[in-house]
This record gives sequence, C-alpha cells and structure tokens, in this order.
Amino acid sequence: MIQTESPRRNRPSIHPATQPAGNNLITVASGKGGVGKTILAVSLTHALAKTGKKVLLFDGDVGLANVDIQLGIMPEKDLATVVTGEMELKDAIFNYAEGGFDLLAGRSGSGSLGTMSVSQLQKIRLDLSGLSNNYDFIILALGAGIDEAVRTLSGGAGPKLVVTTGDPTSLTDAYAYIKVTSQITPDADLRILINMVKSEAEGQKVYEKLLTACRNFLKIEPPLAGIIESDEKVSNAIRAQAGLMTRYPTSRAANAIDNLARYLIKGAA
Repeated sequence: MIQTESPRRNRPSIHPATQPAGNNLITVASGKGGVGKTILAVSLTHALAKTGKKVLLFDGDVGLANVDIQLGIMPEKDLATVVTGEMELKDAIFNYAEGGFDLLAGRSGSGSLGTMSVSQLQKIRLDLSGLSNNYDFIILALGAGIDEAVRTLSGGAGPKLVVTTGDPTSLTDAYAYIKVTSQITPDADLRILINMVKSEAEGQKVYEKLLTACRNFLKIEPPLAGIIESDEKVSNAIRAQAGLMTRYPTSRAANAIDNLARYLIKGAA
C-alpha cells in the first residue's frame, strides 16, 4: 500500500532550559565504523567549548572506546570504574584542560564494557540526562552500528547526528541506523552529517541520496547538519594523538566543525 502522508521533517531542538532534561544531549552516531566519528565528536566538543559553552564529552563506544587514545591521555578514572560500582558517573568526570571541556572516558583496549546489561546502559543514559542541567551541551560519542548499546544510549531526547561518508556501505549503514532509530522513537531528532567528501557539491549529492531513501521508504526528511570535506590535517592530528582544533585550528576540517558548532548553538537559542 502506498502511503500518502507527507514526510516528517525533524525539528531543531530549543534551549535546554525550556526542554525536558536531556534535550541538550547530542548523539554522534554512525551505522559504519571508519567514518571519522570519534575525532569529529572530540573536535565538535572542543569547538563548542571555544565559544564559551560548558561541554561534557562522553565516550560511549562501550566496545572499543578510544577518545583517550585520540587525545593522548591516560585517565585515572573512566566508565569502567562506574560500571564496577567504584564511583558514581558524575565522579568519573574530569576536566580536559587543553580542550576546555569535561570528559568521561571509556576504557580503551578493553571490550569488557561491551557486556553491560540493558539496565546498566539505561542507568548511564539516565545519569547523563540528570547531568544535562549542569552543561550547555553533552556530546555522546557512540560506537558504530545499531546494537543494543547504541540503541539504548542514543535513546531519549536530543539531536542525533548521523555521520556518513559517500561510500555505499556507509550510506547503507547510516540508513539502517536512521530506520531503526525512527522506528523506536518516531519523533527522534535525526540530522545527517556528511564527512570526508572531496567537495561541498559532492557532500550535497551524498546527502540528497540518503535523503531520498529516507523520504521514499521512511517518510521522514532528516535535515543536513553539515558537510566536512576530506582534510589531511585530520589524519595528521590522529597520528599525533592531538586534538584537531588545537593542532590545526585553521584547517578546512576545523572550520567546518566550527560551523557545525555554530549551527547547534543557533538551534539551541
């Protein structure tokens, strides 16, 4: 049967003070690994902090956390100390002074967090929502895919940035994430972020391709959050275990991420 209702267009969030707790939680997700999601989440957090916003970055890749590796730090406390009951989530947060933001790290090199129960994952999401009044933004850097951990942690209020490249498998997996998320939460605030493309024009074509699939088969129209062109400075920052916004603040990618930060701040005004 052909559905005739008009597609749903996701609405931008408004200021967290006027929304239920957790509406300022920004999920950075992807259907596929290798799309630059981690450094993008780190860089977006840094870009928001540079504007004077109070920001928390949560490394929610419970299977293969690596924000700490990306930043070249060795945290004394992390998500694992929360899961084992050694401390409350709020007490595992520390300030990453170089970036000007707070961080709740995962535990790199350990897949043990990947065995967390649904109730444990739900408590983490609830605790993060409880912290939302303490921050202007909380960035959730999630693992790739649509497993139970990703579905649980990305549930609830707040924008969900779906990161994809122009690669066909990346687009297919991004569509899968959008489909599952919209089925679980019909009014989910899904937005598409195109990464690692050769040009703005190519990024627009990639977005249109994914948008067409969403419009035709899901009857929704996730808006475009931004386009980030390929930039060798990103790879250089990763190899140096340094923040992109610190090491290459005037690079093309850094400028695009600054624009993304302004877009999110404007939507929260």
